[in-house]
Amino acid sequence: MKIITNQVIEGKHQKPILLDVFFEETTQPKPVVIFCHGYKGFKDWGAWNLMASVFADAGFFFIKFNFSHNGGTVEQPIDFPDLEAFGNNNYTKELDDVETVIDWICFNSDFKNEVNLNAISLIGHSRGGGIVLLKSNEDSRIKKVITLAGVSDFGSRTATIGDLQNWKKEGVKYVLNARTNQQMPHFYQFYEDFIKNKERLNIQKATENIQIPHLIIHGDADTSVFIEEAQNLKKWNPKAEFNIIKNADHVFNVFHPWTKTSVSKEFQESINICIDFINKA
Repeated sequence: MKIITNQVIEGKHQKPILLDVFFEETTQPKPVVIFCHGYKGFKDWGAWNLMASVFADAGFFFIKFNFSHNGGTVEQPIDFPDLEAFGNNNYTKELDDVETVIDWICFNSDFKNEVNLNAISLIGHSRGGGIVLLKSNEDSRIKKVITLAGVSDFGSRTATIGDLQNWKKEGVKYVLNARTNQQMPHFYQFYEDFIKNKERLNIQKATENIQIPHLIIHGDADTSVFIEEAQNLKKWNPKAEFNIIKNADHVFNVFHPWTKTSVSKEFQESINICIDFINKA
């Protein structure tokens, strides 16, 4: 298997995007899968590398990346050394980042014999689920979309609500990262950008509009994004496939750091469903 990690590509917002690719070198075009991490996430979290290997073994060209403002750096892509960047992140920057990654693979001559650009799928975890639904509604290059424990609404999330008066006055509010014990900043620009782009960032509207195959996967023990959000997505797109993973939490019973050589039973089940879905004609 060919694995190329920490490729630096230029983002649209003065910060680079760090990207990994996993594939079997066969010089045969393979379906492309692009994975988008969630809030307080990164491409090397937990078992994402193992997931990438499983997809590559199954015959896919798998790409995962750090959003340009996720808080990681080129030197330290894991965790959040750049809290200033994290505070300056917003949903529209993440949509631009996904577009940059799609452009990168579409115009990259290094892999032209390895990729089938008529078969690009997006997978998004958690907040990334909302991002991939919005982008799939905007970009005709995307042929299938998968939401893993995906959110159904950005307007009600911590990053967008709260004491607006105080947030505006202070210019920043903080959210604790329980794992790293960091106070993660959100600058007021996050709210301003959300309000300015509210129509574009409407996940319900995007989900109702998308014409491509959509797979929804959610754990019934998810306490971070409740299963009702998955049920909303299914309601808005009745043609979508909906799979409930029994006893799975928000990250399908894996965690960070993940030192085992295989993923949890629940995550393996989710990956298998994803592979079957993308392989369907």
